[in-house]
Amino acid sequence: MWNPDLYLRFADERGRPFHELVARIGAAEPRVVLDFGCGPGNLTETLPARWPDAQVVGVDSSPEMIEKAQAGNGGVTYRVGDALDYVPDDDVDVIVSNAMLQWVEGHDEVLCGWVKPGRWIAIQVPGNYNAPGHLAMRALCESPRWSAELGGVNNFRPVGDAIHFGRLLRDAGCVVDAWETNYIHQLPVVQGQCHPVLTWMSGTAMRPIRAVLDDARWESFCDDLERELWQLYPPHGSIVDFSFLRVFAVANRLS
Repeated sequence: MWNPDLYLRFADERGRPFHELVARIGAAEPRVVLDFGCGPGNLTETLPARWPDAQVVGVDSSPEMIEKAQAGNGGVTYRVGDALDYVPDDDVDVIVSNAMLQWVEGHDEVLCGWVKPGRWIAIQVPGNYNAPGHLAMRALCESPRWSAELGGVNNFRPVGDAIHFGRLLRDAGCVVDAWETNYIHQLPVVQGQCHPVLTWMSGTAMRPIRAVLDDARWESFCDDLERELWQLYPPHGSIVDFSFLRVFAVANRLS
């Protein structure tokens, strides 16, 4: 289950890649713009300003996220849908997918299935699976203390780099713009609150762990991981510098 409020805790940092991705889309007058993995809708609601004559649709597999999105509905239609089952209509001229495909098994095939003549596709996925926090999280899951409960939890969800997505989409007949950006998020340390990287990870990467632990065990796991995070991401004054690599691709099949 997704927690929209926790996810939005770092809305500005999570939103910057979305805006930089959308800025590279060359569609002038799309009929329908689909935001796949729209989450709580705060970013989807910026799309009508870019394409005022388009119908904007947000789709997410999480009912909790869609409920949150519908509460602020700014001229956007929201639907619950899974990427493995949802087939975009032919009049969808732009598909935006921001930090969603990494959660989908067989995401390369799903991505190629979106390709059609004239359609723009813009994706962003995190490329930080070997970052210190992720390595510590996976090591903790496999440790003697936690392996009985978490040893089978798949927290390693690798995705390709920019070259991989560029080649994949070129082979599907597209012209592709692919790149990577390593963001340094300056996360504030707040007295009496947990390590900010733990808060960040709790809203995304640690969701599969939360799903299998009761409240007490979840708090215990967070305590164990937080001790590691203070060592891996020590504050500089009142700021933790959190490095986060993201992978982008914008593609258009002309014919």
